[in-house]
Amino acid sequence: MRRSLLRRLHQFDQVLPNETTGCMISCRIIPRKAPPQQRTRPPVNVTDPAISDAQESGTKPPAHQTVYQELRSLILFGELAPGDAVTIQGLVARLGAGMTPVREAIRRLTAEGALDFQGNRRVRVPTLSEGQLDEIAFLRKTVESQLTERAAAYVDAALIERLSQIDQALDAAISNGDVQGYLTANYQFHMTLYARAHAPILYNIADGLWLRFGPSLRVVCGRFGTENLPDRHKELLNALKSGDAQGAARAMADDAAQGMAQMAMVARTAG
Repeated sequence: MRRSLLRRLHQFDQVLPNETTGCMISCRIIPRKAPPQQRTRPPVNVTDPAISDAQESGTKPPAHQTVYQELRSLILFGELAPGDAVTIQGLVARLGAGMTPVREAIRRLTAEGALDFQGNRRVRVPTLSEGQLDEIAFLRKTVESQLTERAAAYVDAALIERLSQIDQALDAAISNGDVQGYLTANYQFHMTLYARAHAPILYNIADGLWLRFGPSLRVVCGRFGTENLPDRHKELLNALKSGDAQGAARAMADDAAQGMAQMAMVARTAG
């Protein structure tokens, strides 16, 4: 009896309770796996309130917001081209993120029109038709010129200096054939100006339009090269400096029309 009891106690020493489930598990030492290799994530170039607040407070932003902004940047700056397939597994590997935040980012961007759900769980970057580009051109000329005119009422020397610095970076990117630098600086120039308009609804409309045509603009850069991408930024800046709000609005409308015309030309030749 005593020998049997000792045997049972010896067996009991080999197991420990699982703190999570309460079940008895074997007390074996399992070597810890090496941490996964750090992956390089794309830069987050889009301002997001949740991320900005986290950065200001020194806390880590929520994973779903970070992944959303990273995927949004990939689309906005044409790292994902029109027609490219988007898969959860592919983005998990590319962004080094979990499946849940990646799935949520795809869902949000599909709802925003930046991705196209084609059924049977297939998602792609949309290829814009001439008709869709014509709609975007109309909205850009209307909304962005209005944002520019409103922003002109709040322009100061600091804003002019900031816009001039961005435009200089844009010119440098054009001279160097730096497509990524061109796309980033061009977007920053427009959104920095529009943010001064104090018109959040119009701003969000404009930002959403840029997200839709971003991949097509990258194709234009590849087709024509950065040196053949004229803009009206200098004309616009001169109008802002002189206090000519309507002149600045016209320059912005012309700027938008030029860019959209080039995208429509590429769409016609591709079709």
